[in-house]
Amino acid sequence: MSFQKIIDDFSVIDDWEERYRYIIELGRRMPEFSSKYRTDEFKVRGCASQVWLFSHSEQSGKNADALFFSGDSDAIIVRGLIALLLLLYSGKTAHDILAIDARHVLGGLGLDTHLSQQRSNGLFAMVERIQADARRALKID
Repeated sequence: MSFQKIIDDFSVIDDWEERYRYIIELGRRMPEFSSKYRTDEFKVRGCASQVWLFSHSEQSGKNADALFFSGDSDAIIVRGLIALLLLLYSGKTAHDILAIDARHVLGGLGLDTHLSQQRSNGLFAMVERIQADARRALKID
């Protein structure tokens, strides 16, 4: 599934209860997250729920290092939000990740106005963690 599919699906789902169910289902479909990454090292700070994100790089395409992410949360809606972020970022180069305007992209889905302030803060804490991993891959402080 691609992030464009999410955009397309959201364009035909008007009801926010349905959109929340869709996001939750995305989270349910995520692969199992390894328990070895459920440590403080991979925990995302700034989230009300417990959230863990793990990144690693692989060669992809024209010898550019692509970053791949996996994650999990103890909250079902947050797990779905992680799934959205993985679709948006995973498999892209560090440069591409840093070029994505997450507030604009996620705002285009309406998340900026339909998530609680606490949930929105947590979402952007996850975005910041992904971007920090990209900066670290580029050796940018």
